[in-house]
Amino acid sequence: MRVAMYYNNRDVRLEEMPKPAIGPGEILVRVMASGICGSDVMEWYRIKKAPLVLGHEIAGEIAEAGEGVTRYGTGDRVFVSHHIPCNTCHYCLRGYHTACETLHTTNYDPGGFGEYVRIPQLNVDRGVFLLPDELSFEDGVFIEPLACVVRGQRVANLQPGQSILILGSGISGLLHLLLARTLGAGRIVATDISEYRMNMARQLGASEVIHARDDIPARMRRINDGRLADLVIVCTGTPAAFDQAMKSVDRGGTVLCFATTEPGVDLAVPINEFWRNEIKLMPSYGNSPLDAMTAIELIRSGRVPVGKMITHRLPLKETGLGFQLVAEGGESMKVIVKPHESV
Repeated sequence: MRVAMYYNNRDVRLEEMPKPAIGPGEILVRVMASGICGSDVMEWYRIKKAPLVLGHEIAGEIAEAGEGVTRYGTGDRVFVSHHIPCNTCHYCLRGYHTACETLHTTNYDPGGFGEYVRIPQLNVDRGVFLLPDELSFEDGVFIEPLACVVRGQRVANLQPGQSILILGSGISGLLHLLLARTLGAGRIVATDISEYRMNMARQLGASEVIHARDDIPARMRRINDGRLADLVIVCTGTPAAFDQAMKSVDRGGTVLCFATTEPGVDLAVPINEFWRNEIKLMPSYGNSPLDAMTAIELIRSGRVPVGKMITHRLPLKETGLGFQLVAEGGESMKVIVKPHESV
């Protein structure tokens, strides 16, 4: 089968490798659509494992079902989670599914930027979801990133009427914007350095859009009746954005670190100020099966209109172009690779 083999962000090659053979309890999925995630182009993280086939935002149809698979059959349209929790460890039982060691060590074989993927038995058991009739394969690409956003806003305890500041208007930032609107947030302010992304945030319903190099706290006070933001969501790995977040959160508010920096970067937190004003600082990584189910329903019902964010559809042989588009952060948003089409 054909795969797009990742060597670095500027070197993604179309190569051949054997189609995976499945065993008992496993399934083989024919990948129909695979999204390029911002984490796919985090070169500092990916390059140490290269060469490899990336791609974890996939939707497709079951090509083969192994012995003992009874819940799914050939031809079923599915979304598949690449990381899944054990649901029985200390962390899962306390609700911290993304801290589970199983979640950090599971994956499918080889990756979504190929014509087929083998889904291991554990993923089949708790990471395969049938696509509703209303969802296209392209819609299915958004299930994983939206599920991560669902979890982030859940752990941050987003409430109706809250003022929200989203730092970074890439895919994650825009999904946070759409979900916050759906959940009844009050003013939703978005930032970015790209005029293209700022315009996307306006089109998707941001109350106000600010250039990221402006005085964000001062602008937030003018927009928000003299107050800072109840919830600040950091959706870019730029250290300056984390500093902005520390200065832009209101008393009693929360800073959600949805993005991360490169390793070794420390964050200066004004402990005394946060202590006196009951400000919370928390991260959010990944998602759980429940978050994926919630994301599917949000897309199915049309409450989060993900299709508006698709800007590029590419055949497998142009995956390298897709990586460049996402890494450069220019005039592109969601880039989808279609391994079985010559789009």
